[in-house]
Amino acid sequence: MGLFGKSFSEKVDDAVAVINKSDLGVTGLKARVDGKVVTLEGQAASIDAKGRAMLEFNKMVSTENTINKIQVQGGAAPSTLPGPGGQAAGEVQIYEVKPGDTLGAIAQRFYGKASLYPKIFEANRDILTNPDLIKAGQKLKIPKL
Repeated sequence: MGLFGKSFSEKVDDAVAVINKSDLGVTGLKARVDGKVVTLEGQAASIDAKGRAMLEFNKMVSTENTINKIQVQGGAAPSTLPGPGGQAAGEVQIYEVKPGDTLGAIAQRFYGKASLYPKIFEANRDILTNPDLIKAGQKLKIPKL
């Protein structure tokens, strides 16, 4: 424990332990910490369980970005996300949020209409809980129209 409380890694470990003991439908949850970016990995019984685990983790730990690589059991193979500007199977681009970006501005850039921001929000529900709260450095999936 640090001089002023728990370290970031200790907070992450505590949150992972709480989720592993919960009845959210996620097992074997592990976290990799890189600075203030956390990557969650494990198995989920459903896509809803995957999302709930992410929401609970984000309530317990404030990160710069939380990457959800929890796999849904019996679901489709996990998608591999390319670097910015690349294409993944399923025609999804990845965009790294810049300071001052909004989902509307990103939608305007990719779709030509800011009003299509809900499409980006829905594609990123695993890391976003509010379309008005995006952070610089987050990597967002931009689905093809």
